[in-house]
Amino acid sequence: MMQSGDSSRETWGSKFGFVLAAAGSAIGLGNIWRFPYVVGENGGFAFLIAYLACVVVVGLPIMGAEIALGRASKRNPVGAFKALMPKSAWWIVGAIGILTGFIILSYYSVLAGWTLFYLKQSATGEILLPTIAGDIISAVTLVSQGIHIQFGQHMTGSLFTGFVSNSGLVVLFHLIFMLLCLLVVGQGVEKGIERYSKILMPTLLGLLVLLIFRSVTLPGSAEGLAFLFKPDFSKLTFEVILLAMGQAFYSLSLGMGVMITYGSYLDRNTDIFISAGWVAGLDASIAVMAGIAIFPALFSVGLAPSSGPGLTYIVLPAVFGELPFGSFLATLFFLLLTIAAVTSAISLLEVLVSFATDEWHWNRKRSTIIMAIVAFLLGIPSAMSFGAWGDKKLFGLNFFDFADFLSANVLLPVGGIMIALFVGWAWGAKKVKAEIKDGNEKLSLFSIWIWMVRIVAPIATLTILLTKWL
Repeated sequence: MMQSGDSSRETWGSKFGFVLAAAGSAIGLGNIWRFPYVVGENGGFAFLIAYLACVVVVGLPIMGAEIALGRASKRNPVGAFKALMPKSAWWIVGAIGILTGFIILSYYSVLAGWTLFYLKQSATGEILLPTIAGDIISAVTLVSQGIHIQFGQHMTGSLFTGFVSNSGLVVLFHLIFMLLCLLVVGQGVEKGIERYSKILMPTLLGLLVLLIFRSVTLPGSAEGLAFLFKPDFSKLTFEVILLAMGQAFYSLSLGMGVMITYGSYLDRNTDIFISAGWVAGLDASIAVMAGIAIFPALFSVGLAPSSGPGLTYIVLPAVFGELPFGSFLATLFFLLLTIAAVTSAISLLEVLVSFATDEWHWNRKRSTIIMAIVAFLLGIPSAMSFGAWGDKKLFGLNFFDFADFLSANVLLPVGGIMIALFVGWAWGAKKVKAEIKDGNEKLSLFSIWIWMVRIVAPIATLTILLTKWL
């Protein structure tokens, strides 16, 4: 099939590089902590089965559709719709993706800045100083790719409370994290994103294996593994299945333009179905491995997951404090979180950079700097949401929570639904089939896939959207 975009466009150096970069985008902070927690609280292995089914039924069809859009057009999310359906209003769907990318990157960088701070504290041994076992915890929901963190309102002297309420320090680490992303994306697709993904993703996997080895060798670790993997089908309600469906959708970086942008750098010989399968498989595998690393350690020191969804920044430091070589283990863990945050954030920044280079014809250096600055400035209100601007509200929510609610509960599902409808009906099965055929001559499972894109994925995503609102 003939390309719609510029043949001089940057491309991935290898299919492996694309898979690692795309998987890095999907594997974020939510995978490392939130996913195993939700698995344990909602039926263990039963929830895991439901999640994997939702990945196949909802996640993979939309991911394949987005990658196909990108490769066919060789453009950013806005340009993709303009190239494939000129003189139509479909480009607005791409614009929703750009807006979503800005919003998510702005507050995700703030949350990642927290992780950077904890990495610094753990490396110096300071993270183990606070005594937090007797803290009174009140919940404030913070969701980034599905993360829920409990904020200790009465935790006087707590490291977590002291940090997030120090707006100047939070903004500083927000800035440092954004500069890291700028340095990677500014070097381009192959020399920047792909090169660092090839370093960071294997490092992330290696750190997880080290943590797993230490965790499962602790006394009482078998209880943690049983908690994670013992199936409890009595908990597998309709609400839990919806939760699994939402986790599958959000954890795969769908609806925000990332897979369209990354797909635009693919060559014509890449099998889109197989690539999407690898990305989804790595995403789910890392999440499960994180659970294997975390829960045996929790149970070994007598703490249950019900200690609070805020275990990443509140409970886990106490766990490390009880273990031999606690500072070293804490450093490994927060380095792991930082790597996961970087690989996700650079994909969001790349969406914005691709848009500026395609639509406004800026060079990469200018695009990266300006887009990073805008995202940083947009994130300052979120950074100050638990400190200096804690009393400022939008529709009853602080800036951080409002940014999350708008992106996760409105923009992402709407974008996902519209992308599925565009590929399945507006662009049409014939053109999609011609695009998919490059790299997959046999067109295995295409008939099933296209009807999943046309019917199943939009209805499932609409169900998630309505459930959030009703």
